[in-house]
Amino acid sequence: MIAIRPRRLRRSDVVRSLVREHRVHVDQLVAPLFVAERAQDTGPIASMPGIERLSLPGAVTESRELFALGVKCVLLFGIPAHKDAQASSNYDPQGIVPSTIRAIKEALPEMVVAADLCNCEYTDHGHCGILDARGDVDNDATVALLARTAAVYAQADVDVVAPSDMMDGRVGAIRSALDERGSQNVAIMAYSAKYASAFYGPFREAAGATPQFGDRRSYQMDPPNVREAMREIALDVEEGADIVMVKPGLPYLDVVRAARENFDVPVAVYNVSGEYAMLKAAIANGWLDGDRAVDEVLASFVRAGADIVITYFAKEFALRRRSERAQHRG
Repeated sequence: MIAIRPRRLRRSDVVRSLVREHRVHVDQLVAPLFVAERAQDTGPIASMPGIERLSLPGAVTESRELFALGVKCVLLFGIPAHKDAQASSNYDPQGIVPSTIRAIKEALPEMVVAADLCNCEYTDHGHCGILDARGDVDNDATVALLARTAAVYAQADVDVVAPSDMMDGRVGAIRSALDERGSQNVAIMAYSAKYASAFYGPFREAAGATPQFGDRRSYQMDPPNVREAMREIALDVEEGADIVMVKPGLPYLDVVRAARENFDVPVAVYNVSGEYAMLKAAIANGWLDGDRAVDEVLASFVRAGADIVITYFAKEFALRRRSERAQHRG
């Protein structure tokens, strides 16, 4: 009887690396950036250690550093000086996101600049769209606003727009608006399966995007549902999404896997603020080995089937990889 000994292939770092099934590459990471219009809104985010709200020049500097490390895509979130019921700062051609797009592309033409496309940071009520007379989010009015904003971002030379609102039909409307204006090369990375999650808390602090009343469960997805997620993804692909996204990441790895098995488009996953914050808290308390924990989490996304990982750990991970390469060369 031949002894079956799988441990032979776990004997050393070199052997384990040789047979490793999945690897996280720096160039598949996307770094989210919070960019504030007013100087008083910049600075560290208490619930997200190591992450800051940046000024426009600070966002350019950060993008340069990320690009040099091999992280060649950023996802922009704007923090405007003015908010109102119509999210007018969002589609202002001189607003914080269009201005940041132009500045980064001028400094780093090869950097892929993606822009989150939503209204929650720009409305005075904190919801993701325009409200009707009853105080509900008006789907079609919001879709029209998103299409208008996408066109403004495209004019600023954005590479990717990322609608995160979860309105019905928004991908098709955005694709049509872009194509009609000659922006066929602007890709759409749709937040296709975005759940009404408890893991968004630190982001809402960072972006000032907490709803002033109610919640977002009438438009974001119910956490127990996965078949519904497949339907949402199918609709977005049919409407022209180039990339589909699952958000959050860790509690929804099964959804990432289902998306990978059912669709032949790139799949992104968003390792969201709450996931980042809880890991950082455990690491700070000495409860977890930080490097190993981050590696394990990022590998879980790739193993589940994600092609693109949006994560606040992007710079930290890339810095460590560069340090490891330098040590090997030494």
